[in-house]
Amino acid sequence: MPELPEVETIARGVHAAVAGRTIEAVGVPRPDVLREVTARTFAKRVRGTTILESRRRAKHIVVTLDNSDSLVVQPRFTGALLATRGSELTDYDRHYTAVLLGLDSGYVLAYRDVRRLGTVSLMNPERLGEYFGELGDEPLEEGFTGARLSAILGASRQPVKKVIMDQYKVVGVGNIYANEALWRAGIDPSRAADRITPGEASDLRDAIVAVLDEAIASGGSSIRDYRNATGEAGAFSEFLCAYGRADEECYRCGAKLIETHAIDGRQTVFCSHCQS
Repeated sequence: MPELPEVETIARGVHAAVAGRTIEAVGVPRPDVLREVTARTFAKRVRGTTILESRRRAKHIVVTLDNSDSLVVQPRFTGALLATRGSELTDYDRHYTAVLLGLDSGYVLAYRDVRRLGTVSLMNPERLGEYFGELGDEPLEEGFTGARLSAILGASRQPVKKVIMDQYKVVGVGNIYANEALWRAGIDPSRAADRITPGEASDLRDAIVAVLDEAIASGGSSIRDYRNATGEAGAFSEFLCAYGRADEECYRCGAKLIETHAIDGRQTVFCSHCQS
């Protein structure tokens, strides 16, 4: 599933390509991806509007329209939001497109999803605020300090990895970047969150922010299906130090990395020698 860097990359790409463009045509060939609205109402509300901006919130792409509605896209496992000229869509893109917005000057905004596990919602400002209101801290905002993370961790006895992946506590950090941040901070993913010291929490906060920033700069990590707004793969997968490297040497100490699925059933890779 795309995590914060991948969704941020898509949102920025969509903004660069189609902000200021007007939606002239609406197609919903696979309406089962829609939430909050029917296909007929969706088309009625978005046709003729202008795209003001595209931004990220948590693991969602939020496309704001000039009628105050917002398209809220959650790509999940195989979703992709493509912003390009319609002539550049491939047959593969067209076959798996669930929602297609025809824009002025021949551009399109297409939500493509092979397995259709992602969603496209249409929300007014009140509903948007309600939808996102219960989510946790944004790790790239100023308020996400070491002290703030320490307070979040101190309120839970669950494994620290599970806590930083909980979207109601910290948004956007999924399995890939949780593995990476914990490796960088030298913290065992299975340690109880309330046993993390304030100093360790500060180190972990810095590691989370650094790895997210670096991943965004590389366009995200393409492990399987992720592609950005122009259909390109992300490059950060080439720089992963923990995730996907089970049984390989730790880049820090040379010990063999260990893989376990004991934490919430997800792949966890860590170094038992230098993560404690």
